[in-house]
Amino acid sequence: MDRLPNGSLLVRTWFGDDAAWERLKAAVATPSEEGFLADVRPIDDRLLEGLDPEQLAARTPHGNYGAIVSFLADETTLSTADQPILVVRVLPSLTDEEEFPSFRVIPSELWSVENNLNLANMDWIDFYRAAGPDGVYRGF
Repeated sequence: MDRLPNGSLLVRTWFGDDAAWERLKAAVATPSEEGFLADVRPIDDRLLEGLDPEQLAARTPHGNYGAIVSFLADETTLSTADQPILVVRVLPSLTDEEEFPSFRVIPSELWSVENNLNLANMDWIDFYRAAGPDGVYRGF
C-alpha cells in the first residue's frame, strides 16, 4: 500500500495479537460520556507491518481533505493493558522550527486528540504537556 486513504487513520503495525486489535477498535468506536467519537478509519493491512511515524507521514495524502494527525497501533499499543496509541503528526510542518514531540493516548481519549488537532481547536503542545510522565495522554 503506497498511498493511504484521506483522513485520520488508525493503522495497525503489529500483528501479534488479533484479539487486542479487536479490543482497541471497539474501544475507539465507543463514544465518550459526552457522545464524542474519534473520526478515524482503522487500517488493518499486513503490508504496513512495522510502519513507523515518518513512513506514515510520507504515505499520507495532503490537500483539502488531509488530516493533521493519524495514529499507530504498534506493539506497545497492542501488548499493553491500557493500549496507548502513538499519535503521529502527518501534515508537514510549516517551518523547520516547529517541533512535534511524540506522545501516546489511551483509546477513550483518542476522540479529544483527533477532534481538537484536526479542527485546530488546540495545539499539539497542549496534549503533549498534558501527557503523564510516561508520555501517555489520559485526559485533562
